[in-house]
Amino acid sequence: MQVSTKVTRKAKENLTFGRKLRRDKYLLLLLLPCLLYYLVFKYAPIFGVVIAFKNFNLFKGVMESDWVGLKYFSMFFNSPDFWPVLRNTFLLGLYKLIFGFPAPIILALLINEVRKSFLKRFVQTISYLPHFISNVVVAGIAVMFLSPTSGIVNQLLSAIGAERINFLVEASWFRSIYVSTDVWQHIGWGTIIYLAALTAIDPQMYEAARMDGANRWKQMLHITLPGITPAIVIILILDIGKILEIGFEKVYLLATPATYEAADIISTYVYRIGLTQGNYSYATAIDLFTGIISFIFIIAANAFSRKVSGSSIW
Repeated sequence: MQVSTKVTRKAKENLTFGRKLRRDKYLLLLLLPCLLYYLVFKYAPIFGVVIAFKNFNLFKGVMESDWVGLKYFSMFFNSPDFWPVLRNTFLLGLYKLIFGFPAPIILALLINEVRKSFLKRFVQTISYLPHFISNVVVAGIAVMFLSPTSGIVNQLLSAIGAERINFLVEASWFRSIYVSTDVWQHIGWGTIIYLAALTAIDPQMYEAARMDGANRWKQMLHITLPGITPAIVIILILDIGKILEIGFEKVYLLATPATYEAADIISTYVYRIGLTQGNYSYATAIDLFTGIISFIFIIAANAFSRKVSGSSIW
């Protein structure tokens, strides 16, 4: 009798699951491209990590190549390029976190204070648009604006009597250029999450605060910010995990041989070693090292957040 009841319950669960599948089939189809993207470009290449521990030979293949253990990791750690490349990557990621992380929060709070819906939608649209511009175009805009002869920045400097600066060949300016263009490109897109979190705050809390005499600044400090704190913590943890994952395209497009001392990062170094020189095992070992460090960062940030604020991803 008990076995029969369990079988009946399981059949009902299967029936319910089948109905849910039929009901949500179009939503699942919309999810399919995203799922395929992660399967093909994120999970399938994990098998290639074994190349980092082998002397990979194109003619022998992955499985038949000679096993060398930690040889390429040792080569990277003992390379004279190790510390400069790691320092440049870390500093670029750190500056991007310091200036790029709070920017969408500030913009979302400012947009939230706009009372006219037309103006709010206009600002949102304008701030989102740069996200859809390719890195090639963004780099081209930066080069045009910073040109020492015809760039608008140097024209303004010349108009106020200051000396023109050749920004693209001075290493001291590279990080500022990269971070500022990145903030401009992604600040609007980052506000989407925070604006969505703001909609979950109960409007009655603002009404009660106004009745108690709280001005808009105090409402923001005591209602708005605490209301979006969970979203802020999650995004911060994810951003800390991506400190070393600086994109290749924009750095490659903005960097010049004169700025390599500040612009040469892990991704550009891997490009030169792996694709230009054909040392795939060495490049894979470097990339695996970056992934491990990023994993440690995100684990540590999650544990610290859970201990201090009680909010975390898991």
